[in-house]
Amino acid sequence: MEEMRREAAESPACQGHGCCHDHQHEHEHDHSHECGCGHDHGHHHNHECGCGHDHGHHHDHGCGCGHDHGQEPSRKELVILAAGAALLIVGKLLLSGTASLVVLLAAFLLVAFDVLVEAVKNIRRGDVFGESFLMTIAGIGAVCIGEIPEGVLVFLLYRLGEYLQDKAVASSRKSISALLDVRPDRANLLENGQAREVDARTVAVGSWILVRPGEKVPLDGVVREGVSQLDTSALTGESLPREVSAGQPVMAGCINLSGALTLEVEKSFGESTASKILEMVEHASEKKAASEKFITRFARVYTPIVVVAAALLAVIPPLLHLMAWESAIYSALCFLAISCPCSLVISVPLSFFAGIGRASRDGILVKGGNHLDTLARAEIVAFDKTGTLTAGHFTVSRCVTAPGVSREHLLALAALAESRSTHPLAQSILAEQGGESLSGAIEDYQETPGHGVSVLADGRRILAGKAAFLEESGVQVPQLDTGAATAVYVAADGVYQGAVLLRDAPKADAKKAVSDLKAMGIKETAMLSGDSLQAAQEIGRELGLDTAIGQLLPGDKLRELDRLRSRLSPKGRLVYAGDGINDTPVLAAADIGVAMGGLGADAAIETADVIIMGDEPSKIPTGIRIARLTRRIATENIVFSICFKAAVMLLSVLGMVELWAAVFADVGVCMICVLNTLRVSLK
Repeated sequence: MEEMRREAAESPACQGHGCCHDHQHEHEHDHSHECGCGHDHGHHHNHECGCGHDHGHHHDHGCGCGHDHGQEPSRKELVILAAGAALLIVGKLLLSGTASLVVLLAAFLLVAFDVLVEAVKNIRRGDVFGESFLMTIAGIGAVCIGEIPEGVLVFLLYRLGEYLQDKAVASSRKSISALLDVRPDRANLLENGQAREVDARTVAVGSWILVRPGEKVPLDGVVREGVSQLDTSALTGESLPREVSAGQPVMAGCINLSGALTLEVEKSFGESTASKILEMVEHASEKKAASEKFITRFARVYTPIVVVAAALLAVIPPLLHLMAWESAIYSALCFLAISCPCSLVISVPLSFFAGIGRASRDGILVKGGNHLDTLARAEIVAFDKTGTLTAGHFTVSRCVTAPGVSREHLLALAALAESRSTHPLAQSILAEQGGESLSGAIEDYQETPGHGVSVLADGRRILAGKAAFLEESGVQVPQLDTGAATAVYVAADGVYQGAVLLRDAPKADAKKAVSDLKAMGIKETAMLSGDSLQAAQEIGRELGLDTAIGQLLPGDKLRELDRLRSRLSPKGRLVYAGDGINDTPVLAAADIGVAMGGLGADAAIETADVIIMGDEPSKIPTGIRIARLTRRIATENIVFSICFKAAVMLLSVLGMVELWAAVFADVGVCMICVLNTLRVSLK
């Protein structure tokens, strides 16, 4: 991973976006875009919280113990734990006198040494109240009052807890770290018909590359030759392979499963879809949710207070003759051991990181914990129409034929007329007819832009276009109720043949997306479209939307967004999903902007807070469900940790808790919270 970061830092493909959109919402709506290559160029992002924990350094949740949470714990740690436990058992149960003392002190030094060293390092850095410092006081204090086995248990249980936490945290990060392997660094560049393996960073836009079966696609491009199936699961979360052929786009990071593909590169290495994913993953944990910020503020105040409280507990009762000095000091040590805020400062940020990882596995990229927290409070969801709820291209919905004319004959005439046109409607008719080239039969071709075409083919004059275009040539065209569809009227030798109706049809899962949102309690679903009012309302009725408004310019969409926001409850948030450049202002203005990343414009992807890689609107309710689960688990961890610790701290003040039990309770609370967090990944 580090090597990838260093190489990316040297790459000329890294360009600074320099765009930070500050929308001044009540929530933290911070679009922070770095270099676009997806790597952290030497920035360590030091987020101090005053608790002695190192949160955020390379996204590792340190706790001042010398462990690097998130990395797989070393075998050395297991050896130390096993040796410490063995020495404790031998010294406590099998030996006595001086031999027992020597063995127990050896056990103490073995399990305490690393923690003591880390405590000193933290103090030198100014992190006085770290967990390692609190455990050091508790452990050394136990030794000073003659409870050496208790001191050994303090460090033994503490390090065991850290080991188990490392394992759990590392497990929760696997779905994120796996993304770092999604994009290969090598590409097969085609030159004079020969493939040569080169560094993918050096491949220029417009070059052709070869992707063999079993290889990952290194760069975004368009298929020029070949037919194959692609595994897109790493990017979109979709388990079924996707078939691609000439003319279709392919994203970097997909795996070519069957046939060889020749691609024309559309984006440089640093601007590819996979690079944008890496960028978002690298910087996602820097944007803290409200719960994480609360824990940061809480720990900064809480830890010094409990240290002072422990000192008072050790001194005041003996001075007031309420407790013996030894008992008071012992209670204070127990108080310190249980007071460590590790369960909060690790489990709450980890909850949001796990939520981001869980969403990424489903092809939902969330740019930070703050956005996940906001998404959990979604109350109104608004959509763009074209490319978001609909496929973004016209398809033939039905054919209305004249008496005695078959559908096949009508389509053949329309395709013949449109065979040389590049208009989207013409291309859709050709696709429906089969895409065969019919240009060889045409003797004369005339196109009137925006109206229609006239061709002479096999001695017949064929007209295709608007009704007025045919009527100008003397063709009688009947009135048709086309609804929201666009009609292409067809005539042959002055005789009306029928009309081909085309429409931008809804995506296959669009209706399910709307119904799922309503089932989960979303207050209102709306569509804000620049298309005609009739087209918007027809799609709205078909999908079951509460509101569908058409004929909106970008400025009009902003005004409609404000109207929707006025219907939110005080804690509710507004989500807007779009895919085009014209959606950028609305995505920025919404509480949460969702971009369709597979086909969406780069500007929309840059501005949005959440990106749907598979262009499936049904993933929006999935993202909201994950966000709500993450927020609920983070809240559970906060409430459980504070309540449990408060109860055990009270018992320690009353002298009803032994030191080893206090440490075990602290470790146990932390582990329960971390394991509770892993529920996000399992759902």
